[in-house]
Order: sequence, then C-alpha cells, then structure tokens
Amino acid sequence: MKSRVNTLKGFFEREKLDGYIIADDTNILYFTGFLGGARVLVPREGENVLYVYGVNYEEAKETARDCKVELVKTGEDADKKVADEVEVLKLGRVGFDTLSASVYLELAKALKGVELKAKGKLVWELRSVKDETELRHMRRAAELTGEGMKAAFEVVRPGLREHEVAAEIEYAMRRLGSWGIAFDTIVASGVRSAYPHGGCTDRKIRKGDLVVLDIGAKYQNYRVDLTRTVTVGRPSSKQARIHEVLREAQERAFQSIRAGVKASDVDAVARGLIEGERYGEYFVHSLGHGIGLDIHEPPTLRPGSKDKLSVGNVVTVEPGIYIVKFGGVRIEDTVLVQEGGAEKLTKVSYVLSVR
Repeated sequence: MKSRVNTLKGFFEREKLDGYIIADDTNILYFTGFLGGARVLVPREGENVLYVYGVNYEEAKETARDCKVELVKTGEDADKKVADEVEVLKLGRVGFDTLSASVYLELAKALKGVELKAKGKLVWELRSVKDETELRHMRRAAELTGEGMKAAFEVVRPGLREHEVAAEIEYAMRRLGSWGIAFDTIVASGVRSAYPHGGCTDRKIRKGDLVVLDIGAKYQNYRVDLTRTVTVGRPSSKQARIHEVLREAQERAFQSIRAGVKASDVDAVARGLIEGERYGEYFVHSLGHGIGLDIHEPPTLRPGSKDKLSVGNVVTVEPGIYIVKFGGVRIEDTVLVQEGGAEKLTKVSYVLSVR
C-alpha cells in the first residue's frame, strides 16, 4: 500500500509545491503513526523528517514510519530547524496544513524568498476517505462504544447522578479495550437534556426524565460517536412522539446517504421531516459531521454545505429536538458512506424506556 506521505507528495505537482510542513498533532499522527511529534517536513525529493523533542524521541524512533526522526534538543526550536532544512534543500514554494499566526510570521521572516502557502485542504482530501486499516479501527471503536451504551441502559435509574452513569459507561469501554474516550461523555437528564452539549453534572436522575447519552470510545486513536435518548420509566406521549419523529428523520437521512450525494441534501431530508412535524425551530445544529482521528472532520452535513459524499467517508447522522424547560432528544449513529448506500458502524437498540 502506498504510504500516506507519498500520496501527499502526489499533490505537489498539481499544487506547484516543493515541500510541505505538517504542524497539526493529529495530522502528524496520520502521516507518521506517531502522536507527539513537533513538526514534519515533507520535501518533494528526499527523506521526510519528523522533528521530536527529547521527551518523545525514543518512542518516535520505535514507532514512527515513512520518515527519519530528528531530535530537537532542549533549548532548540523545532520551527527554526524546519526553516534551516528548507533553506538547505532550497525549497521555493512550501505548503503547510495549519500554523498559528505568530509561527507563520516567524517562518516567513526566517525564510525570505520562500513562498509559504496554506494548503490544509490537501490533508483533508486524504483524511476524509478512510482506508481499510482505519475502518478496522473504527469498527472496533464502534463495538466498544456499543458496550458502553449497553452499560448505560443497565444502570440508568432514579437517584443515580449523571456523573455516576458516565463513570459506568467509561469503565465498561475501558475494561474491554478502549484507548480512552472520543470526547467528554454527555449524560444530560431532565431539563438539561435540552442542552445539546450538556456534559454531565452531579444532578440526580429522576423518574420521568429524558436522558441524553452521547458517548464514544477511542481505539488506535480512532473515534466514533453514538447517542441514544432514554426515559426513566414510561415515556409521556410528547416524549414518545418526539423520539418517533427523530427515529424517522434519522432513518430517512441514513437511507439517502451514498457516494456522490450532496451533504446538504442529506441534512435536508431529516430537517424537512422535522420541520413538517412543526419541530423545525428546535433542531438547532447540523445533521452530522465527519469523524476519524478527530471527533469533528469534513465532510459536514448541514444546510449550505459544499461537501459531496465519497466512498470511505465516515459521518455522524444525529438529528435532535431540544425544547427548553421540557427536555431534548437526540439519536445518532456513525455511518460509513458506500457506493450505493451506507452502513451503520454503531449498532445499538433505539429503545426509549429503560425502567
């Protein structure tokens, strides 16, 4: 299989680049397999260089791929070492993924005569399409996340605090092999369920509450995202109706996903149904987002999105309805885009009542 760095180099002729600087931590991980590098310099010709500070140097030598590892000693600056190498190699036009304004200005000052070009989209052209290895890791992350949700279904009950439920979820995933959580676990109950990013607090769950459970495991640094909303006890007619509307909206959106479809059109499928049921004003976020090494990646499923879905994209589908002082419901799965349809990587019951 062609290395990811060499695939990146394949863009150089099209973009008229002599080299590329990778600065983002997750991008460095994607291209080298190592998390903890400072910078990577990818020249058109010659060896790629991963610059690493002493605290991570020995591990980088053992695990990094497709590059040589160069130590940045205490007191040295990784960006100066990159600039020095750019000058030695006489690179005239150098792209980069992301740099802070201050770092960009320092590099531009040090590299007089070198044209620095923001080319972060090149990385996303690669990262947004998952290969078989990435999908294998994401499938495992999805399995672990499913086990976490099953644990939540078993423990949610009146009197338990939100953070206690979160602890049981995270323990279940860790015990089975999760490398950590994909993001801060959300257990938002009662009126707090109307906050899409409600986190979890020491609030005690009460009978009759809606409880939004938004969780994700991480495996080999790849993440998935899964949300279910449950009631503690028999749901009210309004709770059940909102859940039913969202199940239908999510399923219709899922059925519309395939390679070549506009991301905005998928959003429109779910949003149109929700608006038709007169809940449109309560759906306050995009339908979904790409996911992988980061929890939020391209493509984005939202109104006005310019993205078009491709085979190998992995996205979330997560319609929600949030009514202040009543509560909220969100249903979410992580989905793989295929040629003629899609596959749900997360496979957990859509049960509403758990007690």
